[in-house]
Parts: sequence; structure tokens; C-alpha cells
Amino acid sequence: MSNITVLTPAYNRGKLLEKLYESLCAQDCKDFEWLIVDDGSTDDTSERVEQMKQTADFPISYHKKENGGKHTALNYAYQFIKAPLTFIVDSDDSLTVDAISCVNEIYKKYKNESDLCGFSFLRGKPDGGYLSTSGVPQDGMKESYVECRINRNIGGDMAEVWYTHCLKEYLFPEFQGEKFLGEDIVWVRMSEKYKMRFFNCVIYISDYLEDGLTNNRRKHNIKSPNGCIARAEAFLDSNACMKIRIKSMLQYQIYGKFAGRKSGELLSNSSDKILYCALFLPSQLLYGKWKRDIKE
Repeated sequence: MSNITVLTPAYNRGKLLEKLYESLCAQDCKDFEWLIVDDGSTDDTSERVEQMKQTADFPISYHKKENGGKHTALNYAYQFIKAPLTFIVDSDDSLTVDAISCVNEIYKKYKNESDLCGFSFLRGKPDGGYLSTSGVPQDGMKESYVECRINRNIGGDMAEVWYTHCLKEYLFPEFQGEKFLGEDIVWVRMSEKYKMRFFNCVIYISDYLEDGLTNNRRKHNIKSPNGCIARAEAFLDSNACMKIRIKSMLQYQIYGKFAGRKSGELLSNSSDKILYCALFLPSQLLYGKWKRDIKE
């Protein structure tokens, strides 16, 4: 059995999978499996994957489910993964030629550290440079996700490779009718129990598309307010710095309004009632502004 499953959730991205497939074919180590979870696509994704299976020199698995959003596709995928490591790679991205061999080398070095939930590497841009605001030392570091990414303010996306058993332990919450949820809700919750190894090494190339989730985040958030409330609660329950706690409390109240929850209910369920009261008026003003913005 391979140590790594490359997991790709996809929705109507059949034409884009070719670039990722080519980067997997170019790997200098083929000790991995590619698992594609189709989140209810209506395009030719299944046909394209079948063609790839005919020429690939590594195993490809394909499973299709009803459309429910990326986080539900990830939850669905875990039942099929037997490898100890899961590398989530989006359908519109690609890997460097040494990505798999690099991950395997790191895993062999640190696999006996029982307090780890995974390994984090840097993402690069197609034309060069970092996608993340690199602050990881050249020789790496060991901290929780919150300590490193949040409190050190190391922004931007990174390339995380997770222990599969941790992903199965911390599933994404699912809310009926909501198809968007920030993935860091799980990474933050993992920080309560686990640390990560961070490395100053690019193994993942990102190319954000105009119709991708990143460029439509506010719109998706408002359509999925209960998930956003849960994400804010995860940050508020963590050891995140005060700046992030303030931002999260504002989001907790704003998305609470979009979800139709009463202020009394939100206050009662809040883990920090003092901060809730201090930010009540600003949150109401921001809610009004966001509501006007989406009507324009």
C-alpha cells in the first residue's frame, strides 16, 4: 500500500483535471494513489477520468456523489482512503515533479511523532514566487496550525498533507442546504490536540480561477451562514490572538443575522459574552453594509 493518497474533489472541472494529471504523471516517485471525488458534476468529468485511467502508470480511483460542496466531498472521500497520508490537491492546481518523493521523505523521518496531524509545505505561483507569505524557517518548525498560521500571521494558502486518521477524527460539519465551508474550521479544531511540521519548500502550484471558490468567498459565505457561524466558533474556542478573536466574533454575529438567529440566542451560545457585547454595535453596522452590498 502506498503511503500517500492524492485526493481531488471536483465539480464540473473535467477540462481542468488534465493539468493536474500531467503533473502526477511527471512525478519522480509513483508511490501514490489518485482519488477523485466527483461532487455531482454535469460535465464530462467521468469520461475524462476513464481516459486517464487507461494511460496512467499509477492507480486512479473515481467516485461520484450528489452535489453538496467541497467539504462534503472530502468527508465522503475518507471512507475510501487506506493510506496513512492524504494530500488534498484541487482540480485546477498541480504539483512539482518532486512533490510525492518530498512528502515520502518527510513522512519517513517524522512518522513516529504521535502528536502530529500532518505536514505543511509552501505553494508557488505558476509564474514563480510564493503564494503564501513565507515565514517558515529554512530548517522548518513544529507548531500547531493556530500557533503558526494564525498567531504568527503567516498568511496565504499552503500545501498541507494530513494524517488520514486525523481527517477521519475531525470531519467537516454539514448543514442542510449549505454548500460552502472554510476548510480551516477543521485545521483549527485539530490544533487543540495536534501539532504540524512546517517546511520552507514549494511542492504545490496554485492557479486561482475567476469562477473558483476563493474569488467568490463573501457570496458563498452569506449563502452558507451556519457553516460560517461554526467556523467563527472554532476560532473563538482556540488560542488565536485577540485580533483574530475580534474578527471571528464579528463574523459570528454577522452570519448569525444572515442565518436568522436571534441576538439573545447568539449571546447565550457565545463562548465569550464580554467580547460579544463589546462588538454588538459594530457587527450590526457591518451586517447592514453587507446586506446592502449583495443587493447591488
